[in-house]
Amino acid sequence: MKKRRRIGLILLLALAVLLTLPFLRPGARRPVTTPIRSYRDPGEHQFESLELRRGKHEDLLVLAFSGGGTRAAAFSYGVLETLRRIKISQGGQEIRLLDEVDVVFGVSGGSFTALAYGLYGEKLFDEYERRFLKRDVQGELTWRVLNPMNWRALVSTGWGRSELAANYYDEILFHGATFADLQRAGGPAIAVGATDLATGSRLVFFPQNFDIMCADLSRFRIARAAAASSAVPVVLSPLTIDNYGGSCGYREPEWIRPFLESTHPPRPAGRVLKRLEELRAIDEAGRDRYLHLVDGAVSDNLGLRGVLDYLEAFEALKGSGLPTPLDHVRRILVLVVNSVSSPSFDWNASENPPGSMAVLTKAAGVPVDRYANESVELLKDIDTRWQMLREMRDRFARSGEAMPAYLANAPEADITPIEVSFQALKDEVERKRLNQLPTSFHLPDDDVDHLRSAAAKILLESPELRRALGDEWAGVDQVQKGR
Repeated sequence: MKKRRRIGLILLLALAVLLTLPFLRPGARRPVTTPIRSYRDPGEHQFESLELRRGKHEDLLVLAFSGGGTRAAAFSYGVLETLRRIKISQGGQEIRLLDEVDVVFGVSGGSFTALAYGLYGEKLFDEYERRFLKRDVQGELTWRVLNPMNWRALVSTGWGRSELAANYYDEILFHGATFADLQRAGGPAIAVGATDLATGSRLVFFPQNFDIMCADLSRFRIARAAAASSAVPVVLSPLTIDNYGGSCGYREPEWIRPFLESTHPPRPAGRVLKRLEELRAIDEAGRDRYLHLVDGAVSDNLGLRGVLDYLEAFEALKGSGLPTPLDHVRRILVLVVNSVSSPSFDWNASENPPGSMAVLTKAAGVPVDRYANESVELLKDIDTRWQMLREMRDRFARSGEAMPAYLANAPEADITPIEVSFQALKDEVERKRLNQLPTSFHLPDDDVDHLRSAAAKILLESPELRRALGDEWAGVDQVQKGR
């Protein structure tokens, strides 16, 4: 009986579509990115704006929020809640570790938490749970797609399901805010990423990336950035933006020219130069007039590739004896908030292979997850390399021998990656429960609360975080525990 009803509903829906299609005409206009008419060089390093806006200090605290739908949004939110509770002692005063955050990178589900925190700051803790985390975002989007009132818009040129999703995100969370509003909020720098479908390259919603396209990021709606960053291929349509590259007189930053002009640029500059090649392709608007963006997790599921570019650019500049905005930094803490799940399968217990849909889903996820783990290891390798450079420098200094320039300019900062992932949970039952949570934009309220509690437990018990903070650890605020 239930099967007949289901078939009947499908037939009715199909009939409604067939009857409506002849009358459908484009009913919406795709938002057009505002062009920059004349480029103005900000006179800054490409990554200088990622500095803490509260003045120079010796610590740099970076958060990287992974993809994973509501699972990622809730888990990263739990990390923010916990950083709000952790107190550190500096200069005889106790301050919250949350207030020391300099940069937040986010992709896919993690981009919602990153953008919302950057926009709302402290107000986030009063409203985010109700307005987003404990809402059936996926169900409401599905019904909007099925609603005949939206079909005229959905057949409009360049206007697909992701634009519909962006409008929905504006209704429930962002309320038309733009990146200019995000800048005025005055919190940490927020960098969320999407993936260019044609090339597989990352596109980060950051002024420097949009300058290359001669596009004005300040007028770009935050909701559209979140929609692009979470546009899961097939499930949601690519989000289209305009590329005006080559029309505004854009000039590459001065700091990168020594590497471009050198026949043998320092090795750490390799990643930076490779990234520059990707961005230069965007500068050719005659060939790529539009960019079609999909889920940022496709190219960077942990949001860590931007961190790696950032650190190796610093190392290349430092090793060449050039000034950098991070010369004063002595400690870099990178919280890798990884909500990638590892559900168990019994495929290898059966002679029959899994079905086509299961194979497709797994094939799409495995490379992304493995690349994410590799990014963490690369971060650790950079720290090890910097330590070795300092040790070699000190040996040369003691021996009195002539010292190569790259050793004399060895980075002084220590990098401490702090992994916050389900694998760190000691409770096997809880770990298995979280690993079975799907990647969707709707989870039961109880699962959302478990994710937040798990993030707190992992972070508070992290030996890496305790070692990094050392004597600065001043305890945990129990008053906000239930917030």
